[in-house]
Amino acid sequence: MRRKGLAVGPGDFAENLTTKGISLVDLPTGTRLRIGETLVEVTQIGPKCHTKCAIFQQVGDYVMPRGGIFVRVLKGGTIRTGDEIQVLPTFSQKVDG
Repeated sequence: MRRKGLAVGPGDFAENLTTKGISLVDLPTGTRLRIGETLVEVTQIGPKCHTKCAIFQQVGDYVMPRGGIFVRVLKGGTIRTGDEIQVLPTFSQKVDG
């Protein structure tokens, strides 16, 4: 969005967490993630922009369907800056050990 002329930073899209080094939109719904003390499950890949919101009106694009996910908290806890995001195996994947 910065390349399209918006002066945005972490939190400007109302995100609860900002990540790097993981392609969130490539995670299928149902994927479970361990982040710090928490356990979450991916429920949706980005919101749908049906109304051509203010962001779309300003830059002709909307980032969220490509850049964000929604999760449901399965186990609450503390998340700290720098905590690793662990993608947990799904039930259909073999778990060693």
